Amino acid sequence: MPPVTTALIVANVAVFLLQGVAPGIVVPLALWPLAASASGVGAGFGPWQLLTYAFLHGGLVHLAFNMFALYMFGGAIEQVFGARRYLIYYLVCVVSAAVSQLIVSAMMGGIYPTVGASGGVFGLLLAYAIYFPHSRVVLLFPPIPMPARVFVVVYAVIELYLGVTGTQAGVAHFAHLGGMIGGFLMLRYWRSSATIRRRDPRL
Repeated sequence: MPPVTTALIVANVAVFLLQGVAPGIVVPLALWPLAASASGVGAGFGPWQLLTYAFLHGGLVHLAFNMFALYMFGGAIEQVFGARRYLIYYLVCVVSAAVSQLIVSAMMGGIYPTVGASGGVFGLLLAYAIYFPHSRVVLLFPPIPMPARVFVVVYAVIELYLGVTGTQAGVAHFAHLGGMIGGFLMLRYWRSSATIRRRDPRL
């Protein structure tokens, strides 16, 4: 695997193991809604949580699914972007997912922490669909193969439906979509910057 993807997986696994030894780290590092500070619930919101929440996980299955997706899609995207740009892209997706979750929780009034690397992973899914649109991706349930671009569209629609209907409680569906949105905006920014530089070589 490329180095940044390897480092991200190692960091996530290490923090998960640390959670088992010192579970108290979860409260200050998880992403808390802005209203938590006023209500005194949990640790309250802190700006560092926009990144730290993505290295915490709510169980072994949660960790395993995210790390498997990071392994499957992250390595290919890192080879396309290069290490530095790949890390920037991943962290932008993580932060945009956190911001989306904060906005939704403020609108809905729920006060509960968010953890997991899913926002960054969904950003990687989007990038994979853009750069490898015809690669075959197989759903786990049911095991149906489909092109990557179709897979991402289907997954995004499902996430939107589950988020709006509240069918799957306890899952930050809008954070997943926020990771995709952040990734899309980052890619658009990079492409527009490259276009401007080609038009004006002085930049």
